[in-house]
Amino acid sequence: MKDLADKLREMNIGPVKENEPLANHTSIKIGGPADIFIEPSSIENLQKAMETILATNVKWTVIGRGSNLLVTDKGIEGVVIKLGAGLDDLKIEGTRVTAGGGLSLVNFAITISRKGLSGLEFAGGIPGSIGGAVYMNAGAHGSDISRILEKAYVLFEDGTLEWLTNEEMKFSYRTSVLQSERPGIVVAAVFQLKEGDREKIVSELQKNKDYRKETQPYNYPSCGSVFRNPLPHYAGNLIEKSGLKGHRIGGAQISGLHGNFIINTGNATAEDVLAIIQHVKDTILAKDGVEMETEVEIIGRK
Repeated sequence: MKDLADKLREMNIGPVKENEPLANHTSIKIGGPADIFIEPSSIENLQKAMETILATNVKWTVIGRGSNLLVTDKGIEGVVIKLGAGLDDLKIEGTRVTAGGGLSLVNFAITISRKGLSGLEFAGGIPGSIGGAVYMNAGAHGSDISRILEKAYVLFEDGTLEWLTNEEMKFSYRTSVLQSERPGIVVAAVFQLKEGDREKIVSELQKNKDYRKETQPYNYPSCGSVFRNPLPHYAGNLIEKSGLKGHRIGGAQISGLHGNFIINTGNATAEDVLAIIQHVKDTILAKDGVEMETEVEIIGRK
């Protein structure tokens, strides 16, 4: 691994680290080390890094801002590629907006709302990156990414890059084609928005942000919503009705504010979180006959 790390450093693609703790790169502040951790400074440097990584047959994983991610305590084998600085550009051309996959979704929503562009009011307070939001079709308040995405620039497992249209993304509730049929990661996206009343747009965005602050545990590290809503039910309601709010294993605890959030009280491990997830699944299945599916992405060595 050291030879590969040295080679990537020589290519001057951006920061390259070895045995980097991924707890530093996830919103829940949990995760073992990455053998090699890189943060490419451009799409071109990402492509160069991918060519080198693929030539060595080393496993690779892409992460964004780590907001809907649980990395196991043993970390991730191979190379972890973070889409961040360098892939966080933003280009506004009328109502058509192009954003880098590493751009903060919150910052993106704030910027376009101040330009009087409507379509992302639902994203007020939603953490994470543009790439992650498109990958999982993030949404809230009756809307989601699929309503505004024109196309996405996707990096596939073989290292190729391709634009996929909205239709080709095959969006559904919190999912896209990238999670199943065509595994890939979004490095850029084009959105089609609408002109609107700037004050109303900013106000709606702030209202949604305030609602999240009031109903979700912002004062503790978490990975966001843990379970998908098993419609017509809501995950948080099922967990609350089962008396699981506040349930704790080790340093992980189901939030007393919102049942679909597991918080890190200070020293939680991934094993603690996984144990709570399994307990919730077993409890809800026995009590309500509902199979709970995780929304959070769980990756790493087992």
